[in-house]
Formats: sequence, C-alpha cells, structure tokens
Amino acid sequence: MESIASPTTLLAWRELPGPRPLPVIGNLHQVDKTAFHRTLEHGVATWGPMYRFQFGRTPGLVIADPALMPGLMRDRPGALRRSSRLSRLLDGANGSSGLFTAEGEAWRAQRKLVTRALTPEVIRKFHPTLHRLVLRLAQRWQAAAANGVEVDIARDLKALTLDVTVALAMGEDINTLEHLDNPLQRDIHFLFQRVGARLRALVDYWTVFKLPVDREADAATARVRATMQGLIARARAELEADPSLRARPANLLQAMLVARDEPDSGVDDEAVIGNALTMVFAGEDTTSNTLSWLLLLLAQHPEVAQALADECDAVLRDEMVLSDAALLDQLPLTEAVIHETLRLKPAAPVQAVETPVEREVGGVRVPPGTRIFMLTRLAALDPARFPEPFEFRPERWAGQTDVTSEPNRKMLPFGGGPRFCPGRYLALVEAKMITSMVARNFRLEALPAIERVREVFTFTMNPSEVPLRLHPRR
Repeated sequence: MESIASPTTLLAWRELPGPRPLPVIGNLHQVDKTAFHRTLEHGVATWGPMYRFQFGRTPGLVIADPALMPGLMRDRPGALRRSSRLSRLLDGANGSSGLFTAEGEAWRAQRKLVTRALTPEVIRKFHPTLHRLVLRLAQRWQAAAANGVEVDIARDLKALTLDVTVALAMGEDINTLEHLDNPLQRDIHFLFQRVGARLRALVDYWTVFKLPVDREADAATARVRATMQGLIARARAELEADPSLRARPANLLQAMLVARDEPDSGVDDEAVIGNALTMVFAGEDTTSNTLSWLLLLLAQHPEVAQALADECDAVLRDEMVLSDAALLDQLPLTEAVIHETLRLKPAAPVQAVETPVEREVGGVRVPPGTRIFMLTRLAALDPARFPEPFEFRPERWAGQTDVTSEPNRKMLPFGGGPRFCPGRYLALVEAKMITSMVARNFRLEALPAIERVREVFTFTMNPSEVPLRLHPRR
C-alpha cells in the first residue's frame, strides 16, 4: 500500500459520506446523463469536498479539494493511471492506443514523440497556415453576415479546429469548414458521441452483441483509420523522396515516422496511427468548445467585448486576421479573456484517475481499482482563491500571463504533472487567433435563446447551443 504513514489514523473508503448506492448499479441511477460533472459538483454541497460515489460495483472517490489535486496529478502515470474503462473506450474508437491512454514505458516513449512535434517553435512555423485557415473562417462569416445568412457558429468552430489539427498533424488541408458534410468530421463527431454514451452505460454490452449504432461506430472507426493509413503512406513516400525531411520534418506525422524509425524508439506503426488519431480527436472538440463558451460570455458582457475590440483594433490595424505571430504577445486582454473562459467553462471540468493498488488519498484508505474524480472546475471557483468566483472578470488575470505567473498554477484546465496536456500551447495560440479575429471584425448579438443554454457533458463540456448573431464591424 502506497503513501500511508500511519494506518491507524486513516479512514476507510466506506466510512466517507456519500449517496446511498443500490445493488449492482451503485449510484448510477443518480447521474444526470447529459451533465455528469454537475451530478458530482452538486454532491459537494451535501457531502463535502471528499465523498464516495459508486459506479456499479466499482468504488469511486470524488475530490473537490484544490490542495489535493496537484499531488494526484503528479502521481500519473506511475502510482495512478488513466481510467481503464475510459482507455478501453477511446482505444476502441481510435482502433489504436495513443498518448492519452498509454501507460508506463509506452507512455514515456510516446510522450517524447508527441511533445517533439508540439513545441512553441513548431507552432510558430505553422503560423502562416494557421493564419490562412482562420482567414477562411473570417471571410466565410463576413460573407454570411453581409447576405443576412445565419451561421452555425459551433459547427464552424469545430470544423476550423479540425482543419487546423489535421493541417498541423498531417500537412493536409481537408477544408471541412467549407464542405459542410465532410465525412471525416462527421465520423469523428459521431465517435466522440459514442464514447460519451458508452461511458454512461452500466455494462459494456457491445463487447457481447452490437446494436445498429455500435456497428456504425465500428464502420466509422474503420473509415477514419483508413484515412489515416493513407496519409501515413503519403508521408512515408515524402520522406523517401526527400531525405532532408528526416532532419526537418514538415508536419507531426513525418516527425512521428522519423522517431518511430530510430533504433530502440519503443514506438511502432500502431503508435503512430494512435497518436495521429488522438491529436485529431483531442483537437476537434476541446478548443472549439472553449471558443463557443468564450463568445457566449462576450455577448453577455458587452463592456468586455468593447475593450477587447479596442485592443484588437490597435494590434491588428487593417488586418482581418493577425499575420505576424510576434504580435500575439501584444494581446494581454485577449489572453485574459481566454483564461477566464477556461476558469468558468473548461472543456474538462472533471479529470479522472484510477488506483492500481490500495493507497492513501487525503487521509482515506482507498481500495485498488477506485476511480478518483477530481472536480477541477470547482477548484477554479473557490472564493478563497478567486474573489467573486462566478463573475466573468478577465481583469483578474492582468499581469499574470507570463511564464513565471502561469495561470495553470491556480487552475487546472490542461491537467497537471507529467500528463500535462502537450497541446496546450497550440490550443492557446489558436484561441488567441480566433478570438482576436472575431473581436476585430464582428459585433456579437445575444439572441433570446441564450437564457436556456445548458452545459452538456459527454466526453467534453460543450454548450447545448450557441444562439448568437454576427454583425460586421467594418
């Protein structure tokens, strides 16, 4: 048993307060299937910052104490691991294992593989492509607004972030933004929904028999894998045709193939496929959902939107989209708005780990196989750390956007410890580019339906709708 200094002072997991479980299903009957995070957050008001919750026969521990979370995150991927059930479901959707689900030595090898391709230097070199893709969105929205055509903001943001991720990862412009029924976006969105639905299921019935929706999920996985295998074959051909690319790969896929071919890399072709797919899956929903929430918050706070527009007017001048990556550092309010959105509406308001063996957590003896759910959003709503925590106040981040005053020290939207999200820098640059583009070119009008927007949590947390109208500013 790990980290237990004085066993006689420990509480047993069963001694914790918590809702009364039912036989077989535990507390699953009490879960809001569209807002799982809310179920756990509401429990804190009744049972305190640490309580038990049973998932079927599997013990669960819910933690809202911000002092405990960083230590637990530092224990990954050694003493704690990703939820084994979540890993199975994601690997099933991908058809391969990637960095998100890898553990132990496989994780260490793949971490090097992925972080090498997501450094700030790589993202800066990618800026011209990012500029072109964001400009495509700006022109699309401007044309729609000029013609009185309503745009599906959430859908377009998902399409753009998928285009950005695929362009960076594979060097391919798939342009799902302008092709409204792109099969790759459709399949990825569908598989995300299936992972969320399966996470809420009491039993993994699809391992025994398959419903039509499960057979369609298998077909979607096969189609996505076939697309990735084709891109990998093309990347290999490019490396063979131009050996200099091995020293300076043009995209993530080439970089992963170069690393895979190194002696004792610990990486095989399945890991390359798995990580390429993991990046595509991760890049499509998380950033786009954050941006949807950001635009909703700006529409409800016109004084912040105006201050943001003033900042972006001064920096972008006559440009629709910022072409000079160096000027991103001159957008402190833009960055503050992004951090405040991540505090209030993180894409991952709950982060889960699993205990391989019995261990101590916050003075509690936790049995092996326990799923620990860290309510990271509640940690960012702690009034002791954030005055007026439910208010949208970007100014609270003034002067705290440099490396030495990293906002992630105060909140955990990208996780923490060794499994800290390697795509964080890309996500923040992408969010800055899109936010500044919107502020420079459009005025946001909140439609009446904004009052009924709900938080929907499947695999990530997204708004139930984005009832906004765009008006050109110039």
